[in-house]
Amino acid sequence: MSEQQTPERNGVEPEQQTAERNRAEPDQQQAPEGNRAEPESDALEKAKTRIAQLEDNWRRAAAELDNFRKRCAKDLVRAREHERARTAAAWLPVVDNLERALEHASSDPDQIIEGVRAVYQQALSVLADLGFPRRDDTGKVFDPALHEAVGTIANKELVPGTVAHVVRPGYGPDDEILRPAAVVVATRSD
Repeated sequence: MSEQQTPERNGVEPEQQTAERNRAEPDQQQAPEGNRAEPESDALEKAKTRIAQLEDNWRRAAAELDNFRKRCAKDLVRAREHERARTAAAWLPVVDNLERALEHASSDPDQIIEGVRAVYQQALSVLADLGFPRRDDTGKVFDPALHEAVGTIANKELVPGTVAHVVRPGYGPDDEILRPAAVVVATRSD
């Protein structure tokens, strides 16, 4: 037999040992449960605190995002207003020169025509400065992204599929057309 199984251990009878063990076991069994309850409640409190922190962080992030969205919307409106004012200011000299031309309408017609041509050139310059120069598409290959076909013409001298005549000019570079050119396209002659 091993030492634990001997009937005379520390001078205590085996029945007494069993009774002592039974008394000690419930205490030992309750102690871990009591200790578990405290850590469980601590863990629960920590989890609740963490959840509250995360919820607070989430609410703050949502509020910051909403404020950012509102700030961007205001900045966009402000930028549009600024750009509209800049564009209108660029056209004011053209309007001023047209008024002067109308004031002198009763004078020499040749000077009026010369003045109107100067205002026309000024208007083209304003458009070019705004990034939309007038396009010269005569003789170029027809491109539906850049041109609007309003008619066709059979001509032996022109290559089929090229712009024979510009009815209404287009404005803007190839990658940012303000208005496509209305054109007559050359076709094969029969």
